[in-house]
Amino acid sequence: MLVGGEAGVGKTALLRRLCEECREPVQILWGACDPLFTPRPLGPLLAVAEAAGGELEQVVASGVMPHEVVAALVRELRTRAPTVFVLEDVHWADEATLDVLRLLARRVESVPALVIASYRDDEFDRAHPLRVVLGELATSQAVERLKLAALSPAAVAQLAEPHGVDAGELYRKTAGNPFFVVEALAAQAEEIPATVRDAVFARAARLSARANRLLDAVAIVPPQAELWLLEGIAGESIDALDECLASGMLTAVTGGVAFRHELARLAVEETVALNRRLDVHRKALAALADPPSAIPDLARLSHHAEAAGDAGAVLRFAPAAAARAASLGAHREAAAQYARALRFGERLPVAERAELLERRSRACFLTDQYDEGIASLEQALECRRTLGDSLKEGDALRRLSEFLWCPGRTAEAERSARDAVALLEGLAPGRELAWAYANLAGLCGAAGRSEEAIAWGKRGLELAECLGEEEIAVHALSTIGACQDYEQLEASLERARHAGLDEEFGRIRVPLAAVAVERRDRAAAGKHLEAGIAYCSERGFELFRLYLLAFRARFELNEGRWAEAADSAASVLRIPRTSTTPRIVSLVVLGLLRARRGDPGQWEALDEAWALAEPTGELPRLGPVAAARAEAAWLEGDRDAVRGATEGALELAVERKAASLVGELAVWRWRAGLGGAIPAETVEPYALQLAGDPTGAADRWRELGCPYEAALALADAEEEELLRSALEELQRLDARPAAAIVARRLRERGARGLPRGPRPATRRNPGSLTPRECEVLGLVAEGLRNAEIADRLVLSQRTVDHHVAAVLSKLGVRTRAEASATAVRLGLADQDR
Repeated sequence: MLVGGEAGVGKTALLRRLCEECREPVQILWGACDPLFTPRPLGPLLAVAEAAGGELEQVVASGVMPHEVVAALVRELRTRAPTVFVLEDVHWADEATLDVLRLLARRVESVPALVIASYRDDEFDRAHPLRVVLGELATSQAVERLKLAALSPAAVAQLAEPHGVDAGELYRKTAGNPFFVVEALAAQAEEIPATVRDAVFARAARLSARANRLLDAVAIVPPQAELWLLEGIAGESIDALDECLASGMLTAVTGGVAFRHELARLAVEETVALNRRLDVHRKALAALADPPSAIPDLARLSHHAEAAGDAGAVLRFAPAAAARAASLGAHREAAAQYARALRFGERLPVAERAELLERRSRACFLTDQYDEGIASLEQALECRRTLGDSLKEGDALRRLSEFLWCPGRTAEAERSARDAVALLEGLAPGRELAWAYANLAGLCGAAGRSEEAIAWGKRGLELAECLGEEEIAVHALSTIGACQDYEQLEASLERARHAGLDEEFGRIRVPLAAVAVERRDRAAAGKHLEAGIAYCSERGFELFRLYLLAFRARFELNEGRWAEAADSAASVLRIPRTSTTPRIVSLVVLGLLRARRGDPGQWEALDEAWALAEPTGELPRLGPVAAARAEAAWLEGDRDAVRGATEGALELAVERKAASLVGELAVWRWRAGLGGAIPAETVEPYALQLAGDPTGAADRWRELGCPYEAALALADAEEEELLRSALEELQRLDARPAAAIVARRLRERGARGLPRGPRPATRRNPGSLTPRECEVLGLVAEGLRNAEIADRLVLSQRTVDHHVAAVLSKLGVRTRAEASATAVRLGLADQDR
């Protein structure tokens, strides 16, 4: 259950009341995320593990990756009584904790537990890591959402009555925010405070000066102040602890005290004088560096070191905190800690600064922060040049090329890769040169230049095996296999498994699936997609998983499983990522689905795909988009658009000897009546179609498991019987535009008694939804709850309840998530949501 709402709306109060009312044998596990600028990796899981004890405590303390934490957590939950597991304030969660939440959600149906994650839904944009997680979980039937609303005017009036306060004025100023309402009433002021900040101050004003100094100290050390820490930072003010607790400003937590709400802590922190704040940070730094027990908390230490302006302490603790975060898979936090160190790193020796920049760039690479990562690596490159360190300069150039390729800066990427090879070839052969060869091979392969990729890959493989560098050898071999021999690609997967190269094992699953899908090899595609998605999901290799989901969407489209293809494509498109290939593939699938079904919005999807692919100049990105645009244009009867979509791409495909793509593009030109010689590189089934053998082509397409392509092949025939077969299959698939083309050809031949198929209006609106129901469906797809839809459309909630129930019934779906996927397919919702 994902519980969202604005700050102060009562999420924590609701969850605490739920836990208080749970009776035996139900057990409670509770973890809260830290409001630090750079949170502790797995911070909330530390408290959960300590409460659970046993294996889970040992695993979390040992510093393992998120998938290992989840495995231990699942085992713990399976052996327990029914459990309520709360993760509070996950909008502050570190990357590793979000990985745990994501992975746990995928396995939650296997454990006797209710997992609840609360978050502020008014504090993050589309690029926030939590937004990515919410997008991934949106279609899961095991996940529900609850959005908490503010108090109604009647509820505010009920709370205000004992205090003799003007309920209307209280509601107007607080907008029904529960925390604000309670603080305003607790302030006991003559006038209702205008802001939360004013309300907090009014309550604090009734405390003694010593109590206020204690509040200042607690406010400076989030998420809580342990009692031993308070003794070090508060001095004599600690005597006022009981006064602060009795006033309700502070509350007791395990091992210490904390503000009752983060809004109150922030309000107090903002008013602490600069010199006082600096003094508390310095005292906190000294105390946290030497805790009475346990290991020092590196994330908190680096936080207070920066706030205290202690450059030496920042450079001591921030890189260590970054390394710790990276070891736990919290690469976003690692990048932030390295950035913190670099803000104080101007006086570092050039070599040490270069090392920090390179480490930060790696963390940025793993978290899709390409602009920041590229900038860091370019600075590191200048440092290496300043030092005259050609070996590390060459290695930095190789890494820079990897970075530049993902967002589509392909020309710059190849230039950096070739510069790396040229520089490193002038030095003694080593692992850096082997990596440079393997990297250049990968870039050539990605551009569709197979012969060149194989040549560079063989150089990298030979040198890596000579040096005993198995990871580089596996990487190079996988590129060779993807370009030349599928068995070699499978062999590289087995070598990665045998060597324990988990990341390489996950990465190689991507080309294995991609090549199989392109070749229409159903058995291999199904095997590697299923196994690859499961493996990458389990281990948190989210970028590889995104690629695999995109290729699964294409595989499902090929097999005629169009509803499933729409769901898979939507699951990719709702996740904001800089890497362009998964998005291009998914946009092509969505555009083709809309074009084939006659739904609106096909050109929006295909235009965006072309805008992403065209600047790269790479055939594997350009070709599928060009073919999809040609098909959409042919379905609309636009011969000139088919010519424009295919000319450049076909020429490049012939040059790169991409036989399958050559055939596909040539067939669309032939169908559009554009003529021209049949390219020699064309392969079956396209060659059969171009040779005038529609039945042979259709048979081959059926063998490959592609019903739409088989029906189109028959549609090229002259015999009425074959055309009728094509029409029946296209109508079965709901491929209305193509069915209309075939029906027209039949009528031109005098055929009678043709099946009509669904009417156009029904096709665009498969459930015969009313205009209002279509409007409601679009808002459901945006993630709005019924109360929010009622507010948006100025309807009663009961009316909206009725509309939503009718929509689900007419579409034949059970959940809002399934309805949302249908809305995306029909173009009634933004696929980015």
